[in-house]
Amino acid sequence: ILFVHEYCGDWRSWEPQVRFFSRRHRCITYSFRGYPGSDVPADGAMYGQQHAVDDARHMLDHLRIPKAHIVGLSQGAFATAHFGRCYADRALSLTLAGVGSGAGRDAHEQFKKDAQATAQHIRKEGMAKYAEGLTTNPTRSRFKQKDPRGFAEFVKHLSEHPDIGAANTMENYQGKRPSLYDFEEEWKKLDVPTLIICGDEDDPCLQPSLYLKRVLPNAGLAMFAKTGHTVNIEEPDAFNRELWNFIALIEASKWTPRQPVAKDASLI
Repeated sequence: ILFVHEYCGDWRSWEPQVRFFSRRHRCITYSFRGYPGSDVPADGAMYGQQHAVDDARHMLDHLRIPKAHIVGLSQGAFATAHFGRCYADRALSLTLAGVGSGAGRDAHEQFKKDAQATAQHIRKEGMAKYAEGLTTNPTRSRFKQKDPRGFAEFVKHLSEHPDIGAANTMENYQGKRPSLYDFEEEWKKLDVPTLIICGDEDDPCLQPSLYLKRVLPNAGLAMFAKTGHTVNIEEPDAFNRELWNFIALIEASKWTPRQPVAKDASLI
């Protein structure tokens, strides 16, 4: 299983999953370029969504792994989705958790502007200040309420991210990535088993998650009640159970595409 982290995380973000899944699977975590444990290029051109997609493939190549279950959260879920689009033959499955912030056509342009402004804020104020501001983020509030100690650790790790790497990632990945909706025809052809996970209080991801469920032919959608954006560490037990069941169904050849009759819109 290759785990791909979110913007506000790093390789450490998957510890609850590694502890659980390493009993049966080989688990791989890594940090995006610009994050703790990886190189931090000063050149903004070294950052971007396609770089992230290709870096995931390079991880598998380096470790001589022909195929893997790819599990991504948020920024990592975007990379995971496009990994499937670009390298479907390398994916046993795709898990897209907290996917879609700023991806909707009505929100995409504003999201890119906000990302550019946030990048400038990070360059000016630093990551410690940015991490402090995340304590009032509406999609993280449930995590803070449920698990204050876990949330404090999350913020501490975030504050340790290199300023230049975080700013470059925000500017050149978040601020320049295309909308998920721009690839609809390609999504319709992607038959890799896919699990979409969304917290019901992660408002920016609700509609994109439903959209991907409808457009991906072999996708299932799991919604976690009273849960925000950081689903894998906010609700680690529920996340692990959902992912475990998904992988088990794939290994048993029981995860199958939606039947045509199930697409009938009739209410009766």
